[in-house]
Amino acid sequence: MSEYYRTFEAGPDPFGATWKAEFRWAQNAISIRHADTIDVKFEITCGEIHEEKIIALPHPMLLKASHATEQPVTDPWVNRIAALHLKKMIITGDDVEKTLVTLDYDTILGYAETLRPEAATHGH
Repeated sequence: MSEYYRTFEAGPDPFGATWKAEFRWAQNAISIRHADTIDVKFEITCGEIHEEKIIALPHPMLLKASHATEQPVTDPWVNRIAALHLKKMIITGDDVEKTLVTLDYDTILGYAETLRPEAATHGH
């Protein structure tokens, strides 16, 4: 997953379906909704169902997680965190009915930990 956040499959969902997710954009939400977040938008599809999902990552929490895991805040890093959360949403069904989901610090940190280079090389 770490390299493939642009297009990926997620599932099965609680009903046994697999969804295709496609990255659309990431942007600073100050310009669109006056929020200090980076919003990452995906389009998900399953058969004839097409939905948009926006994962909002609060900027101060990204900076804190970046510092804690010694990883720079880069577009790919932020997008991978969002993609990991979208996969979890689909698999668990948690918040999947929402278009916009804002992550908390512990959630961001958990994904950031899995993206550490040493975590990837040790199979974590």
